[in-house]
Amino acid sequence: MIDRAGILMEQGAAIAAERVVDSSNMSRSHYHSHFELYYLEEGARLHMLENDIYETKPGDMMLFAPFVMHHSYSDEPNSDFKRIVLYFTPESIEDDVVLELLKNSSGLYHVDKKIGHYIHGMLGMLLFQQEDYDKLHDAALKALLNMIVVTLLKSAVPANKPEVQTLITRMIEYIDTHFMDDINLDSLAEQFFVSKYYLCREFKKYTNRTINQYINTTRILNAQRQIMETSRSFTVIASDCGFASCTHFTRTFKQVTGITPSAFKSTYKKNQKRRNGKNAILEN
Repeated sequence: MIDRAGILMEQGAAIAAERVVDSSNMSRSHYHSHFELYYLEEGARLHMLENDIYETKPGDMMLFAPFVMHHSYSDEPNSDFKRIVLYFTPESIEDDVVLELLKNSSGLYHVDKKIGHYIHGMLGMLLFQQEDYDKLHDAALKALLNMIVVTLLKSAVPANKPEVQTLITRMIEYIDTHFMDDINLDSLAEQFFVSKYYLCREFKKYTNRTINQYINTTRILNAQRQIMETSRSFTVIASDCGFASCTHFTRTFKQVTGITPSAFKSTYKKNQKRRNGKNAILEN
């Protein structure tokens, strides 16, 4: 599936939305340098947000702040669902108080039926305005976005985090805090006193991916963040993220992302330059 809204963001857009009908599952967690609001229109989905898993039903919304790892999936193969995704940069939010609230408000949101229809209608209007490239295009998107997020924060009830911490969530938390160490299936089975067979089966069932996939993805996601936020060399980043060599790091990076670390760094810098240039034009 092509993430059209994601492509628009990579091309320098500050706000982008898309309605998608699909039945596929994400194989790994990811994060963005922008916010994501996920509105489920039809079907049912499970969302892994950091170490927690939430179940969403039609009308529910998930909010993901920048650099928060997440992915969605279904425990029923080939289960159709319909959603609207809305991406937006921090700079698109006009009020500093709202921005700070958004940065610390990742999670599942429930709204009453009336407010849900109101937000859904504004999302539909934003999708319509996105295709109308007149001189008020950017202003219309920004106004609708800010009304949507303010309405969400004022009216929605954040869902409580799952209280029961299972073996798998404890293991995910362990991997997330020890990804830089020499961890693998054998060491995890020993650490949590379970058989490798049981561990593989339950982890795949719970997260829709293998343990090695999760370890590699977690390491690469942290490497991507270092590439974006620091000037460290690839050799240092590889070591910091648990790779025995820069060669292994480069090979795994390409397996997970489809591109090399050098290509990722180059693309990120070009996008930042393009976005900064666009913001400068708007300010003038």
